[in-house]
Amino acid sequence: MWTAGCTQRMHIVLAVLLCCLHPTDTTLTHPPTTIPPTHTHRSLPPFVDVLPPGPFFDLDRSGNITALVNTPAKLNCRVNRIGNRTVSWLRDRDTHLLTVGPYTYTSDQRFRSQHTPGSEDWALTITNAQVRDSGKYECQVSTTALLRHYIWLTVVEPNTVILGGPDVYINRGSSINLTCVVDFAPSPPNHLVWSHNSKVIRYDSDRGGVSVVTEKGRRTTTSLLVRDASHSDSGTYACTPTDAPTATVNVHILNGEHQEAMQHNNYPTSTLLSTTLLLSALGILLVVLK
Repeated sequence: MWTAGCTQRMHIVLAVLLCCLHPTDTTLTHPPTTIPPTHTHRSLPPFVDVLPPGPFFDLDRSGNITALVNTPAKLNCRVNRIGNRTVSWLRDRDTHLLTVGPYTYTSDQRFRSQHTPGSEDWALTITNAQVRDSGKYECQVSTTALLRHYIWLTVVEPNTVILGGPDVYINRGSSINLTCVVDFAPSPPNHLVWSHNSKVIRYDSDRGGVSVVTEKGRRTTTSLLVRDASHSDSGTYACTPTDAPTATVNVHILNGEHQEAMQHNNYPTSTLLSTTLLLSALGILLVVLK
């Protein structure tokens, strides 16, 4: 028989079950996970957490420069947190002051200070750069203890070279294969002319067997191939590109002789002289022993 006592006990069991299913002890709960704030720095490595207090150089944007002769050269110096300080440029080899802030302090009008208000870039520009301008330049910030950064400028001229020169030795009947390389040209040469003994080589001449392969770019190469070489193919070959100097090489056609013999044709004479001296010394030694 279901009694009031049974009902009371049932209520107690239900209460215990509810407590187990819905705990109210807040000590068992976990606080929400917080994401630490990220730091954003201008021009600093990701592992740097604190910006320097005063001016500092951005080295990634203040690097060495290579410029082509007779073209403008621009040396950039980026200074973060410069405040009211001034940036100056000096030439290291003679400690000559070139610019202070936006002002130029040299009689060479090719040098100019370049800066946009609000920018962190302070540039030294050289119009019509020359090879003599190559060297080390100093970017200086007017802090109490002067802040210095050095930048190297290299001014290069167009250069042409024929690989393997100045003399190339080829066996008669073999192929002459010459490669001409052009570096530091202001632009890829429009034309590259091969000549033999001051005469322009014609690829459709009766001689035949002559071909050229050219690849243009920052470094331009052109290869001349002359098949079945004969003595008439010996002489001076020249590679002449536009906007770059001419390079030459002397080609020697051999009748199966070794190159070493051509280069050291006095070797047998020297060997004979050494042998003669040795025999003379032995003769004198024998006379002394007797």
